[in-house]
Amino acid sequence: MNTSQPNNPLHGKTLEFILTELVDRYGWERLGQSIPVRCFTNDPSIKSSLTFLRKTPWARQKVEELYLRTIAKP
Repeated sequence: MNTSQPNNPLHGKTLEFILTELVDRYGWERLGQSIPVRCFTNDPSIKSSLTFLRKTPWARQKVEELYLRTIAKP
C-alpha cells in the first residue's frame, strides 16, 4: 500500500514543526490572539502546547488551518 499523499500540504510535517513555524512567524502573543487557548496565552511553551494540542482535536485543527492559511500557501 502506498502512503504517499501528494495533495496533502501537511503530509510529512509534524505538529511540532507546524507549531514552531507559527511561533517563529507570529510569536506567542499573536498566536494566542489568533487561537485563544490558554496554552498559548499563559506561560506558553512548545512542550505544553504540544501536549494540549495532541489531546484536543479542535485546537489542533485550528493550528493546522492557521498554518495552511499563512505559511503553507503555494
